Order: sequence, then C-alpha cells, then structure tokens
Amino acid sequence: MTTHRVWRLAADIDTDALAPGHAMKHGIDIIAKHCLEAVRPEFAREVRPGDVIVAGPNFGIGSSREQAAAVLVQLGVTAVIAPSYSGLFFRNAFNLGLLLLTCAEAESLQDGEQVSLDTQSPALQAADGRVLACEPVPGFLMDMVRAGGLLAQLRQRFKEPKT
Repeated sequence: MTTHRVWRLAADIDTDALAPGHAMKHGIDIIAKHCLEAVRPEFAREVRPGDVIVAGPNFGIGSSREQAAAVLVQLGVTAVIAPSYSGLFFRNAFNLGLLLLTCAEAESLQDGEQVSLDTQSPALQAADGRVLACEPVPGFLMDMVRAGGLLAQLRQRFKEPKT
C-alpha cells in the first residue's frame, strides 16, 4: 500500500467544475490549470502526482466531456474515491486510465489526510487505521488503468507504436 494525500470535495461535482467551459477551446494542459477553480481555486496549482480526490455522491455529473477525467490524469491524480459517479464520467475515467473507487464511507475521510491505497483489493486505509472497503473493480477495468487507458491498452495488445 502506498500513501496519498486527500483532496476532499463535496457531492455533485460536475464536469464543468473539472473542465470549465471557458477553457475548453484550449489543449488539456491549459484546461487542467482551471480544474476545480470554482470549488477549490488552489487545486490545480497545489495538487501533486499521487494525490487522490475524495468526494461526495454523484461525482462527474453533467456533460459527457472526456476532458473532465483527462485533466485529473494530466494533473497526476491517482484515484477518485466517492460513493457514486455519473455513468458517463465513470466510463470516460477508465478509458483514460483514471482509477475510480466506489466507497460508501468515502465521506469519512478528511481533507489533507494521508490514506493508504491498495489497488489490488481495492481497499483504503485511513490515517487512523480504519479500513474502508470499496466495491470491486472489474478486472478488465483494472487492466485498462494499469495500461494507462483504453488506447494505450489497445496499442499494447496490437503492438502499435505510439504516435
């Protein structure tokens, strides 16, 4: 298990908060600089590779823009942990290699807390030692995350060079 810093967010974080409409005319590197600016203005400049987002229910609601998951990958977020997700965001995240853990007790974790994450189980351990069980992630989705997303997985499978 490795440890990760928690960024705690509320329920109903929508795709416009993750990838604001005003930034969508730019590339993912610029869109990422605006990630969560409406709810956590410091997020994009202070998040570090390996950090995790812990949120309330309905994470990723709103439009189907895949940039909402792509910015989190761009910023190095290891996983999003929440009780529930929008179906479109869920699929986009795994397609891009972002791990989503569905955990009923996610909201018991605090901002800035260090959590240990076992992606094999998957399971979370809070700083106080509590183990928070997560719903199982199907093997084919874990394979996608480990590969770095669907396109990377297909390239590996068919041995196509990256472009």
